[in-house]
Amino acid sequence: MDSEHIVKSFDSDLLQIESLIAEMGGLVETQISDATTVLTRRDTVLGKEVIALDKRVDEIEFEVDAAVVRILALRQPRAQDLRAVLVVLKLAGNLERIGDYAKNICKRTSVLANSKAIGNSSATIKRMGNLVQEMIKDVLDAYVSRDIDTADDVRLRDQEVDQMHNALFRELLTHMMEDPRNITPCMHLLFIAKNVERMGDHVTSMAEQVHFLVCGKMPDDERPKGDNTSYSSVELNTVNGESNDG
Repeated sequence: MDSEHIVKSFDSDLLQIESLIAEMGGLVETQISDATTVLTRRDTVLGKEVIALDKRVDEIEFEVDAAVVRILALRQPRAQDLRAVLVVLKLAGNLERIGDYAKNICKRTSVLANSKAIGNSSATIKRMGNLVQEMIKDVLDAYVSRDIDTADDVRLRDQEVDQMHNALFRELLTHMMEDPRNITPCMHLLFIAKNVERMGDHVTSMAEQVHFLVCGKMPDDERPKGDNTSYSSVELNTVNGESNDG
C-alpha cells in the first residue's frame, strides 16, 4: 500500500511539473510570434510586452527547478522515473533560453524602428519564427504523448530553419557591401536572424530529450546541422561600377 501511495504521489508531482512545462511552452510560443510581429511592424509597444512576458517564463523555470528538487528529495525516483524528472529540467532550460532570444529580438528591433526595410529580410525572419513556433508546439505534444517519431521529425526540421538563415545571411552581407548605410540595420538583422536560428537549435535539443525519455538513450546519428554561416563568404565582382553577388 505504501508503495502504491508513493507511485501515485510521484505521478501527481510529475503531472504538476508537466503542467508548468505546458504553460511555459505556451508563453514562449506567444513570445516568438509576437517578437517576429514586432520586427515586421516595428511595433515597439508590443516589443515591451514581449520583454515583460519573459519575467513570467523565468519564474516558471524557477518553479520547475524547485519542484524537481522536491521530487528528488521526497520520492527518490529511479530508472525511467528519474529520466522523466531530469528531462523536464532540460526542457525548462531550453524554453527559458528561447524566451531570452525572443526578448533580444525585441530589444534590437527598437533600434531598427526608424530605419528603412532591408529587402524581404523581416518577412524571412518571420517565416523562420513561424517554423520554430510550430516545432515547439510539436515537440511539446511529442513530450506529453511520449511520441518518439514526432520528436525525431522535429529534430530533422531544424535544417529548414538553418537553410533559411544561410540564405538570409548572404543576402544581408550583399546589402551591406552595396551600400555602407545598410551596415548598421543589417548587423542588427543578422543578430536577430541568428537568435531565431538558435531557437531552432534549442527545440532540437528538446526533441532529443524526448527521444531519450522514451527509449533511454540519445539519438544514434549526429544532429543534422545546416548552418554554415560561420564559414560563409560573399564575393563581389565590380563591373562598370555595378556590384554583382558572386
